[in-house]
Amino acid sequence: MLDVNSIPLTEGLYSIPDSSEEEPSLIGSKCIQCGEVYFPKRLRDFCVHCQKTGIEEIKLNVQGVISNFTIAIQGPAGGFYKGAVPYAYGFVDLPEGVRIQTQFSGNLNKLQIGEKVGLVLEKIAEDDQGRDIISYMFELIDE
Repeated sequence: MLDVNSIPLTEGLYSIPDSSEEEPSLIGSKCIQCGEVYFPKRLRDFCVHCQKTGIEEIKLNVQGVISNFTIAIQGPAGGFYKGAVPYAYGFVDLPEGVRIQTQFSGNLNKLQIGEKVGLVLEKIAEDDQGRDIISYMFELIDE
C-alpha cells in the first residue's frame, strides 16, 4: 500500500489500492459496439474505430509482454525529469490488444523483448511539498 501522502503523476490513468490485499490496475475504455480497447481511457463517449457512441470504463490486465524498449543512460534535456538514471522505457502489449507506453522497473539488464511483465506503482520523484509522486511501471515477472 502506498503512503497517504503519495500523489499520482496523472489522475485517471490507474487505480491506487486502499489496502495491501488490492492490486493496482490501469484504467482503460472499451467500445460496447465493436470491442475496441483504449488506454488511456477515452474522455468522450465516441469510438474512433467504429465511429459510434457507447464507451465503458474498464480495468486492464495487470500483466503483458514487452514489445520493445530502450535504456536511457542520461536524463532528458529540460530539467523536467527527476527520476533515476539509467532508466528504461518502451511498450507492453496487454491481452486486450492495447499497447501501453511505460517505464520499466527492476533489473534493467534482464529486460528482453517477449518477456512477461507485471504492473507496479512506484515513486518517481517528490513534489515541492515533499510528497511522493507515483506512476505506473512494469517489471519482469519471476516465474
